Amino acid sequence: MRVAILQRDPVMRQSIEKVLTAASHSCASFDDGLTLSKTLARSTVDLLILDWQSTRLSGAEVLRSVRSVGGDRLPVMFVSRDTSEEITVRAFVGGADDYVALPLRPAEFRERVAALLRRAYPDRFSAASFNVGPYHFDPHRQLVMLRGQAVQLSGTQYRLASLFFSNIGRVMSRDHIFAMVWGREFREFTRTIDSHVSRLRLLLEIEVHNEFRLQPVYKSGYRLLHLRQGEIAVVEQKQAA
Repeated sequence: MRVAILQRDPVMRQSIEKVLTAASHSCASFDDGLTLSKTLARSTVDLLILDWQSTRLSGAEVLRSVRSVGGDRLPVMFVSRDTSEEITVRAFVGGADDYVALPLRPAEFRERVAALLRRAYPDRFSAASFNVGPYHFDPHRQLVMLRGQAVQLSGTQYRLASLFFSNIGRVMSRDHIFAMVWGREFREFTRTIDSHVSRLRLLLEIEVHNEFRLQPVYKSGYRLLHLRQGEIAVVEQKQAA
């Protein structure tokens, strides 16, 4: 999972990142809330870990901003030295999902993060095969079947397909995709993602007749949409016109 961390204390920020990377998460760290807020305007993450206080923009203000623009699904955890009952209650009232007091207890913190992510994204943590429309995903064999026919995918292509089909309807930014599929943070402009998405669309026939549409999102990334019957009919009529 991709996690954004806001922590004013550099030592504590490194400690949080160390625990998360050891648990196979990808981290983007920030020491001020304004930079994080600007990043979230063009990027996506699976989890926010915030400090209550921060320079330029507090964690509470970042949370308020995220929730105000429809980020209700995004899990948010506070990790902070501000542990009074009043502050903790304000965090939960503002929409936080968990509040961890410093100093950090690594094992407990790791498990609380894991529990929060399982609640937010149950499909992403299931090792079982699953069906979505005419597609069947087998995580053990990293195999996708379309209407009963196996589609030959590379490991990278399977990870990309699994990411999209586990996040139907959700915008996935290019840096988020790069971190989850290639296992490192996106550092420079590249056409790698666009080329892979284009190839995957062809291999899996992600088209209206298969109930899905993989659309680019301007200045962000991509979103996989599951079309309802009425929507399919409308699109087919437009294509026939």
